[in-house]
Amino acid sequence: MPRWLPKAMVLGLALYACFQLGSWAFHQLIGLLINILIAFFLALAVEPAVGRMAARGMRRGLATFLVFLVVLVASVGFVVLLGSMLANQIVDMVEEFPKYIDSLINWINHTFSTELSRLEVQKGLLRSDWLRNYVENSASGVLDVSATVLGGLFRLLTIFLFSFYFAADGPRLRRALCSVLPPARQAEVLRAWEIAVDKTGGYLYSRGLMALVSGVAHYVLLQFLDVPYAPALAVWVGLVSQFIPTIGTYMAGALPMLLAFTVDPWYALWVLVFVVVYQQFENYVLQPKLTARTVDIHPAVAFGSVVAGTALLGAVGALIAIPAVATLQAFLGAYVKRYDVTEDPRVHGHRRHGEVILARVQRALRASAGAGTEDRAGSADASGERAGGPTP
Repeated sequence: MPRWLPKAMVLGLALYACFQLGSWAFHQLIGLLINILIAFFLALAVEPAVGRMAARGMRRGLATFLVFLVVLVASVGFVVLLGSMLANQIVDMVEEFPKYIDSLINWINHTFSTELSRLEVQKGLLRSDWLRNYVENSASGVLDVSATVLGGLFRLLTIFLFSFYFAADGPRLRRALCSVLPPARQAEVLRAWEIAVDKTGGYLYSRGLMALVSGVAHYVLLQFLDVPYAPALAVWVGLVSQFIPTIGTYMAGALPMLLAFTVDPWYALWVLVFVVVYQQFENYVLQPKLTARTVDIHPAVAFGSVVAGTALLGAVGALIAIPAVATLQAFLGAYVKRYDVTEDPRVHGHRRHGEVILARVQRALRASAGAGTEDRAGSADASGERAGGPTP
């Protein structure tokens, strides 16, 4: 046995053990790492506001606390407003449920010539195994729901704690990171940090403006149709439609359509038409003007980044995908060498039909001329062979 073989085996086993240990630790800490990633992007989002307040003489910790207090109050107010709206609507739907059942049974009896009654339907539902199993599963799932809620609150607390320290100790964190890098790398890291702050803040700023415009537009429509809870629905549509790109408008429009349907089924159709039309106006008129100077990213790239972020990190990836891709695009754009584009009409997609036909005719003429030359050369060779001498 060679002398180096035992050492190589021991080294290979040690590397394999380290890999397995690192993989186990990574899977155990994946939740914490995702929370830290969310906290980092949240700190980047509030960095411009905290920096302005600190530049005016306010302590950075106090400025960070005030910014997070405003964000927390706004978030809690939105959740309470939306929750009260949904609770009241659910109560109203439960109270009106017997009327819906009666109308459905009357329609079935009239359409299919049956003789159903609400009492028979209710007895059948109460005696069904499906309802019994559903109640048992719901009763056993109360503890799971409670554990999920407590876990979510702990996760939010962890995210806010890390983001607070990232924002409050931002300069100290940058100095600690740059202290282990050479001067040339320090400049690149600081540049990347600055780009990330600009793109993340610009993304939230532009999305906030578009959410305001979307909310006002949908509020006017819902108020005109006399749909209940129009202010809360407008806030819902504005936030969901902007922070879930491309398909967020249609997802957010489902709730106003449902409430409009309870008022009048035709109102739901009007809401659907308005949502589709507004989405086109936003994509082609509003969004390019608002995001041109903040997050200049193509809609297809934005949608693809959201899909990729969702596949990797779920809902968290969908939220941070666009600012992350915009930051990467801006950072690479500063180092990728670009050249002047040639003045060719094909660059702009302008190929006139006449030019295409002329090019085809020229190729056909050249091909026929080449074929004629080959035929003449072949006939000359054949006549030379018949004369018994080589062709000059």
